[in-house]
Amino acid sequence: MNYLSTRGDATPRKFCDILLEGLAPDGGLYLPERYPQIRDAQLTELREVYHQQGYAELAFRILSLYIDDIPAADLRALCARTYTAEVFGTGEIVPLRHLEDGLWIEALSNGPTLAFKDMAMQLLGNLFEYELARRGEQLNILGATSGDTGSAAEYAMRGKRGIRVFMTSPHGRMSPFQQAQMFSLQDENIHNIAIEGVFDDCQDIVKAVSNDLDFKRRYKIGTVNSINWARLLAQVVYYFAGYIQATDANTQKVSFTVPSGNFGNVCAGHVARQMGLPIAKLVVATNENDVLDEFFRTGVYRVRGSADTHETSSPSMDISKASNFERFVFDLLGRDGARVKALFGDALGSQGQFDLSGDPRFADAAARYGFESGKSTHADRIATIRDTFQRHGVTIDTHTADGVKVAREHRGDAGVPMIVLETALPIKFAATIHEALGHAPERPAKFNGIEQLPKRVQVLPADVAQVKAYIERHCKI
Repeated sequence: MNYLSTRGDATPRKFCDILLEGLAPDGGLYLPERYPQIRDAQLTELREVYHQQGYAELAFRILSLYIDDIPAADLRALCARTYTAEVFGTGEIVPLRHLEDGLWIEALSNGPTLAFKDMAMQLLGNLFEYELARRGEQLNILGATSGDTGSAAEYAMRGKRGIRVFMTSPHGRMSPFQQAQMFSLQDENIHNIAIEGVFDDCQDIVKAVSNDLDFKRRYKIGTVNSINWARLLAQVVYYFAGYIQATDANTQKVSFTVPSGNFGNVCAGHVARQMGLPIAKLVVATNENDVLDEFFRTGVYRVRGSADTHETSSPSMDISKASNFERFVFDLLGRDGARVKALFGDALGSQGQFDLSGDPRFADAAARYGFESGKSTHADRIATIRDTFQRHGVTIDTHTADGVKVAREHRGDAGVPMIVLETALPIKFAATIHEALGHAPERPAKFNGIEQLPKRVQVLPADVAQVKAYIERHCKI
């Protein structure tokens, strides 16, 4: 399997090359040259694999369709080492639980940092360590987080040989628990950089550094954000696991509602659907930062500046530039790299938006690719958290609440299960849970007192040059 850039660079690259590279040299994102197709017999086999051998073997079977430059035995071992009951708290790894008629929640937050990002990041850490050892190289990871990616990456990479992590985050805009998870880590290979701005400023810095090819090569810069194809690929697996748990036969369909800010999580669903997984609808749930909802309703993709990016009670979705959206638009426009470059490389830079409402292909977003969308506000989150607890005795976090609110509006056919992807455990957003329920959410014992631990973090302005200088000071070439 070879990989190409969404902006037209079709130079053949293998999985392990793009694993360490992140963005393509032309500024685009990598996608496979084709999506492997899962036929009925193979889906039946995957169903048996999950039920009889477990999630790790399911992951191996799906990943091996895209990875042909890691020996099968090694890839299977990496999956087996990653997806264990010890790491994820349950042998099911991603158990599906029924909430109400037609509505299910897929639990993705049983990992070390209590967020769905662990599902991919734990594998990514093992893949990085494996490939770097094979090459005798080192990697300096530069990332951006709005809350959960950072801690998931740092917990996955701490102590890993040949890896340093430089994680940027918006100063003061994460929950106290999220900040404590990251900033309390004292590992020498972990560096936290709080940027005076919003998440989009952090993401812009990561992209700017990645686009400086000389700096990127000199300091061996890689990424763990969902712009990294390997991370998105790992997320494809839990769509298959959710589908298998919700159905008994391959003729059945399911829909997914996905709380979304950067479009990575739901983009993995798009990949699964393109592979042939019987997904009826992919519903994008946004918070007040509704760039994606606006696009799917109107065809206009309009990014917001820092001043117009709302600070909300579902902060991991406080994003107004959805990086992974470029991957979907590439498919939507018939994989026309030149046009994608004109939209994402030129129009967004000069006009801050583009408009596909007049393009006949825009209708395909819903008709061919199954996308729908909806929006949730703080009042909606509070009402949904309270209602879900009072009626079902289940406490959900703020982002999952956005998903449940929107899912209830898009359930559709009663015979098609709607699965909401859980994003985090409620303790990560305790203040809002207390506002909704009048009491604090349950806290795992290992995180007692985490907010009081010493913190290791550097505050910097939203300036690419200063972030580069910080990296230079802490790197050994």
